[in-house]
Amino acid sequence: MRREIAVRAFRMLVLLAALFGVLGARLAWLQIWGGESRGASGSLKANAVLQHSDALLLDSGRGQFRDRRGRLLTGSTVQSLAAFPNNGQPRGAERDIRELASSLGVEPAELTAWWSRLREPAVWRIPGSGQAVDLTSKQIHLVERAHLLGVAVLPYSNRYPSGITPLHAIGYISQHPEHALQLYGDQIAKKRMKLTAPLGGSGLEQSLDRLLQGRAETTVKQVTDAARRPLDGLGLRLNVDDNPHFPLQVTTTLDLDVQRIAESAMKEYGIGKGAIVVLDAANADILAMVSLPQLDPYHIGANGTDERNHAVTAVPPGSVFKTVTLAAALEAGVTGWHETFICNGHYGKYGLKCWKKGGHGRLTLEQAYAQSCNVAFATLAERLDPAWLQVTAERLGFARQIGWHTDRFADGAPLRLLDEEEAGSVFLSKQIAKDGGARTGTGIGQRDVRVTPLQAANMIVTILNDGRAFAPRLVKEVRYADGGLMASLGVQTAPSKYGGIEPETAAALRRGMLAVVREGTAASALRGAAWPLSGKSGTAELAGKQKGRNDHWFVGYGPVGQKPRYAVAVLIEDQPAGLRNRGATVFGNVMDGLRRLELHRKQAAAQAGEH
Repeated sequence: MRREIAVRAFRMLVLLAALFGVLGARLAWLQIWGGESRGASGSLKANAVLQHSDALLLDSGRGQFRDRRGRLLTGSTVQSLAAFPNNGQPRGAERDIRELASSLGVEPAELTAWWSRLREPAVWRIPGSGQAVDLTSKQIHLVERAHLLGVAVLPYSNRYPSGITPLHAIGYISQHPEHALQLYGDQIAKKRMKLTAPLGGSGLEQSLDRLLQGRAETTVKQVTDAARRPLDGLGLRLNVDDNPHFPLQVTTTLDLDVQRIAESAMKEYGIGKGAIVVLDAANADILAMVSLPQLDPYHIGANGTDERNHAVTAVPPGSVFKTVTLAAALEAGVTGWHETFICNGHYGKYGLKCWKKGGHGRLTLEQAYAQSCNVAFATLAERLDPAWLQVTAERLGFARQIGWHTDRFADGAPLRLLDEEEAGSVFLSKQIAKDGGARTGTGIGQRDVRVTPLQAANMIVTILNDGRAFAPRLVKEVRYADGGLMASLGVQTAPSKYGGIEPETAAALRRGMLAVVREGTAASALRGAAWPLSGKSGTAELAGKQKGRNDHWFVGYGPVGQKPRYAVAVLIEDQPAGLRNRGATVFGNVMDGLRRLELHRKQAAAQAGEH
């Protein structure tokens, strides 16, 4: 009996071995030669499907950014020209290819060369850009009529659309497998995330990367045989992950209209390096953040671009820092509004000079601030305990990161929205602060003083709110794709560990800034402004390789005489020494633009109310 069972088992094994041998041979035939029978039976096509598929990522499912009015900042969908590798087979009729190439503005040879180079699916992109071309209705008709092999019109998501400009604030993405493993090793191991998934490289793309990671990809596959030849009758296979919660929708505090006004001001005056920050004067929400040279998210490091966000990079503030020195001196009781100073153009020691040849003569403290007298403020700086100057700077939001942050976000982890923000400095060490020359240079915003445009604009908000410091916010809320709220990022105060300046001091600073515009260094530049304005100018002398060049500053607010709505910092970098400071001029241009915008919106609202 046992012998009979053993014999039957042996025969069954032989039969199975033979069967698998036949199947293996058949499979090999399909892989190597089967593709020749492209019009063969459905079973042939079914087996070919198992062999190979080429996928084109149409939308990564990465979270999207919007401005405060709901306008998309990322993820614009266009009708793209997509092509798949076809192993050198003819694409179609030469006449159709010529006609399509002509409509795209290229020679037929360029189009066919692109097709022949393909090793993976791709879309036709704007020359010199990473953006997919948005086909016109005529171009779409040409493609559909031509029936070109492995060519189709497909909806494609351009991560960074044309005309969307707050790119340093948003940042960029790139593939970095090693970094992906460090950050998301567990998710990759569990196949919840691909090793090639794009990662945020800067800006909000980086600080919010863990929330933005795509969980709802849209891909399209062209089904091919083992030789990567398209199979008739199967065509393209769309794969959509319809997760109702993703991609996440991030509403920023940015206002695209305000952003464009600020950028236009820099462009009008031919400024290629610098920054503008526009904050809501009530709570320090970031309405606009301009940084030049611009970031090209598709070509990081390309000539004429800069990955660094100048709006959060600390540089010498020049006379803008005299606002801190004035606040410190008033609160320390070492001066008063009616004190007079004598400026003959030289301080008398440390080699310090006033910017005005021959000096300002006799002037009061208010006039010294309005005229930005170096001699008067060097005198005040020497009277001050350097520790008190440091404390006052921190109370006004300097020498520390000021942007919105939390130790525990909705996902349980810490979050700092402006992760690249530099803290800046006042004195680099206590030893340096003991030196009289260092103190006088610090008092006028030179030596080791470093401030970001964001901090400078935020100082204005603090002064307008009687010494109450806010944390500039770049994101208002994060919602799921179905509209459900994931997290609300509320307005956040940012007091220093020393508290804030006194309301009386803030009022005195506002008085001084008004004098700057009415009779001081910004009077001529802002005389014709549409709104009454207030602020402080600054010229920072650069050192090292940039010696002989200056940075131009202006920080201010408006409208004056009613509740101010905007606090603005303008930085124009790397200017030739002797060139007139254009900071106030650019500031005035921005504020005029904001007034026009408000009028336009009021008119639009009134017209909408009539209907």
